[in-house]
Amino acid sequence: MKRIIQFAIILAICFMGDLIHNFFNLSIPGSVLGMLLLLALLLTGILKLSMIEDVSNFLLKHLSFFFIPAAVGLITCFSILEGKWTALLFISVVSTIIIVVVTGITVQILMKRRQSFE
Repeated sequence: MKRIIQFAIILAICFMGDLIHNFFNLSIPGSVLGMLLLLALLLTGILKLSMIEDVSNFLLKHLSFFFIPAAVGLITCFSILEGKWTALLFISVVSTIIIVVVTGITVQILMKRRQSFE
């Protein structure tokens, strides 16, 4: 019963993000707004991590499962991607490098900040 309530909280926040998206006709997707709303609720303490921790850990543990629909969708679009493999490969490599660099810089900043608090 505890996990059902936790899952309902996460779904409600996601639904609120969709409502905000539709009500204000924003260009930001409702799912992203929901994640920002969840972050704001966690940072302000309105929502405690313990209130959603079990379901969050379960979803993170099985995260690869959620990529299956995207992979199937990509497979069905091979005809559209024909002749664009070079651009797709270039974008994939460049975006991967950017992600690695930004993640490395972020980790270094957080490690320095953590050391200054100790």
